[in-house]
Amino acid sequence: MQNPLYLRFAIQAGFRKETPKVKLQRKSGVRALTVGAVAISGALLLTACGSDDNASSGSSSSSSASSSGSIKCADKAGQILASGSSAQQNAIDLWVQKYQAACSGTTINYKASSSGEGIIDFTQGTDAFAGSDSPLKPEEVTGSKAVCTGGTGISIPMVGGPIAIGYNLSGVDNLVLDASTIGNIFNSKITYWDDAAIKALNDGVTLPHTKIQAFHRQDESGTTDNLTKYLSGAAPKAWPYEHAKAFAGKGGQSAAKSAGVAAQVKQTNGSIGYFEVSYATANSIKTAKINTGASAPVEATAANASAGIAQGKVVGTGADLSLDLSSAYVTKADNAYPIVLVTYEIACDKGNKAATLPVVKSFLTYIASEEGQALLPDAGYAPLPAEIATKVRATVAALA
Repeated sequence: MQNPLYLRFAIQAGFRKETPKVKLQRKSGVRALTVGAVAISGALLLTACGSDDNASSGSSSSSSASSSGSIKCADKAGQILASGSSAQQNAIDLWVQKYQAACSGTTINYKASSSGEGIIDFTQGTDAFAGSDSPLKPEEVTGSKAVCTGGTGISIPMVGGPIAIGYNLSGVDNLVLDASTIGNIFNSKITYWDDAAIKALNDGVTLPHTKIQAFHRQDESGTTDNLTKYLSGAAPKAWPYEHAKAFAGKGGQSAAKSAGVAAQVKQTNGSIGYFEVSYATANSIKTAKINTGASAPVEATAANASAGIAQGKVVGTGADLSLDLSSAYVTKADNAYPIVLVTYEIACDKGNKAATLPVVKSFLTYIASEEGQALLPDAGYAPLPAEIATKVRATVAALA
């Protein structure tokens, strides 16, 4: 069997054809972004794609520590592998594009797989860093010590964003829901759009007697986990389940990944589903505003998600910056969207590999910078609140 590290770089360099899985992902319809030094060939990388096309086969040419804006390149160019959360793929694509354009000769190959796979790759020493929709669990921290010589794996929040409740209902362009109605819809307790509970939230809106077709993820996902954290926190009677990556609600129909849920909602009148807001934007899907008890229902936007995340608090110790978002789920603050997720970059606080540390630190420094975070709304994500971003920058600066 060929070494998986070789296979990843072989795909990058064009020495080996991509698998059908990758080609299928390229058809997901999610917003395409040009990646890094791919500008040389004019190739495009879609949101769900996990490999760049511009890497050479492992060479590491020398490069001066040049800078472009806030990008300060590593003293020596190199190639690093990373993998994990697909929820942050749009953001990673955009950052890699900017970073590789500024740092000639350096390649960052991020493979969008899943949070769990990314953490496994990291703890097995395959990847320089990983992306995860949740901070490391205690047992994963313990497992990281095998690759973090003299240190441990830490969770660094980096990307925020709203989970949109997308719907397709003819004649209804402005829909308001709350935690209880969302929970009861996805648990098959509310089955028609003109249900009294939905009517009460939408005064003056003509709601048809159309059966609701609710779509959820068939695969385990951080998106489901974060949605159900919100539902179990804000509406425990309507959603009497523990949050989990596997969907636990009764009834409804399933679809593969956020792209599949979005595709079903787009083509089905009377439907509703949940996915990262970029999928709604790319597919022109209407999204519900959320009645949180604030002065007005809150729309799923990057700015409103940032305000929601700001309601949370850092609960990690030392360099670990894990966030507790339970306050965000029940906030009544104006313009604070409550259904949010935060993805983390997983790295060693100490004991990072000498060959990859300079590029890892340089790249993470850039994406945590004001310039890097300011790009996030362009990709449908939310910049970190200032207080959290300041702590993140200090943590990245201390990586060793």
